[in-house]
Amino acid sequence: MGAEAGGAPEALTAARPVAEGDVLVSVSGLKKHFPIMKGVFRRQVGAVKAVDGVSFDIRAGETLGLVGESGSGKSTAGRVILQLDEATEGSVVFEGKELTGMSEPEVRPHRPRMQMIFQNPHASLNPKMNVGSIIAEPLVEHKAARGEERRQRVYELLRLVGLEPKHANRYPHEFSGGQRQRIGIARAIALNPDFIVCDEPIAALDVSIQAQVVNLLEDLQEALGLTYLFISHDLSMIRHIADRVAVMYLGKIMELAEVDELYDAPLHPYTQALLSAVPVPDPEVEATRRRVVLEGDIPSPASPPPGCPFNTRCPAVRERCAAEAPQWREIAPGRRVACHFAE
Repeated sequence: MGAEAGGAPEALTAARPVAEGDVLVSVSGLKKHFPIMKGVFRRQVGAVKAVDGVSFDIRAGETLGLVGESGSGKSTAGRVILQLDEATEGSVVFEGKELTGMSEPEVRPHRPRMQMIFQNPHASLNPKMNVGSIIAEPLVEHKAARGEERRQRVYELLRLVGLEPKHANRYPHEFSGGQRQRIGIARAIALNPDFIVCDEPIAALDVSIQAQVVNLLEDLQEALGLTYLFISHDLSMIRHIADRVAVMYLGKIMELAEVDELYDAPLHPYTQALLSAVPVPDPEVEATRRRVVLEGDIPSPASPPPGCPFNTRCPAVRERCAAEAPQWREIAPGRRVACHFAE
């Protein structure tokens, strides 16, 4: 494994038009429905509601954690925010500019500022390209550097992620999973982005390597002024890296709060259930704390239940929950929840 990217390495930096702490990305009423087609004439008979009315802001310089079970719509939300998938409805505003509804040529000038780190470093790197070409690909595509300048930028990026410039001539299969993810990170920061969607970037890695990659992401955030949407199902890691946390279930956000508020006093029953499954390092606390065991599986996004999407599994369900969808409401400054009975 390469050395850690410690300290604040020298790097190409761009002027940030949005001050730290101001809203960089604003998501409002975002929906992504995939049509279900059947029959000889391929008529639409329904839709998979992967993302179904999501709203939140991401401030410049922060890490917003997006958590939830597999199938909750986290990765789809990230892709739609970056305009890799077209939104069915809703709004994504980046640096004050509305992205939804833009054509690909209109979105293209914004792409260098918005990048993605993919979950599987084995699948996201082209095995036929050497590492130098992989990292240089964004620079070539956006004509950001040529010749010797491009080569030196690739070397600089390799050093930033804890690898050696000599690795530029090697191929992805010659690296470990953690090193391959570092190569993916180098590619993501090549164009000096402001905003990066980290789509479960440690899920495919050995536990022993996960902390090293997260530490690298934190070092790069500090050195380059990055803003992250960090998607994960690992609640322990989210607590370590995130400033705020949004909890997603069946295409909707259930709760949003500062990380300490959410972990210390979760309000939504789904959040409570998720956190009750996270082991506590204190044996005495672990032996006495109450666990919330959810029955059944997450419903299909093609046929979500009426009312609150969580009502079929909620341990505190009441009659109102199945009849009426809860409002996405602010119950304290900066703290929102979608539950009829959360206080």
